[in-house]
Amino acid sequence: MISMTSISAEELSKFLLVPQNGMESQVAQVAHRLAMIDAWGGIANESRVLELGCGQGDCTVAIAHAVGKNGYVDAVDPAPPGYGSPYTVGEAHEHLSTTDLGPRINWIQADPLQVLPSTSTSPKYDIAILAHCLWYFSSVSVIHETFRRLDTHCKQIYVAEWALSSSHPAAEPHVLSALTQASLECRKPESQSNVRTVVSPAAIKKLAEEAGLKFVREGYISPKEGLLDGRWEVGSVASAGFVKEVEDIVKDERERSVIFALRDSMLRSLECVEGGRKGVRSMDVWCAVFEKA
Repeated sequence: MISMTSISAEELSKFLLVPQNGMESQVAQVAHRLAMIDAWGGIANESRVLELGCGQGDCTVAIAHAVGKNGYVDAVDPAPPGYGSPYTVGEAHEHLSTTDLGPRINWIQADPLQVLPSTSTSPKYDIAILAHCLWYFSSVSVIHETFRRLDTHCKQIYVAEWALSSSHPAAEPHVLSALTQASLECRKPESQSNVRTVVSPAAIKKLAEEAGLKFVREGYISPKEGLLDGRWEVGSVASAGFVKEVEDIVKDERERSVIFALRDSMLRSLECVEGGRKGVRSMDVWCAVFEKA
């Protein structure tokens, strides 16, 4: 395995389509992905990698570097090419394809299960990577089925997801904001939120093992201060728009009370953070490795 510290987040970020004045935030995002890859144990040169939920390529760029010229990444995301801001997913992928890393990446716009036939005679990939994507899945059942199919397509599965725990006190509002959003989103027939199906590390591990995967190892990382996901999610829940959405969608008064109680708890925890919303940190991240049983 190679250590991802052999290349800087600043260098890798230059491959991505970054808005004006957005490089500092982008570097933090890529640095976080490098830390996850090191937590998993690295990615060997010439690896065949399947990345599910690639988004605009924050992790893809790090994977493509790691696999080298003789490896490749099938990067899958269900989002339509026009999704995203300030640049769309399509624009981000097209830009990355023009760089030196482009030939190593095959972009696939599809639901993950569409690229994972229910039967496979032999593993096509050395590694499958699911980095901060499980909360976007529509249900726990879909996560279970995805793991079940990965068992026949991949030798190892790397998973990274928000841990719902905070080793830093300033990350507590992020934990509470995620649970608050989840309490609303689970009452929608369909969701476009960043938090659609919340699953804890213990639940993910159980789903993977029930799907036939063998647990290998796990670890936790505490994101650096520049990673702004926590601040973004707290801002979303604190907004007047969130309150209106709850009032419009949730008709049962007890259910509505639960959501607002969680929101109030988040707001109270925010008062204890030095600097307020600008001082919010992102919660811990759980990194785990599974393999074929």
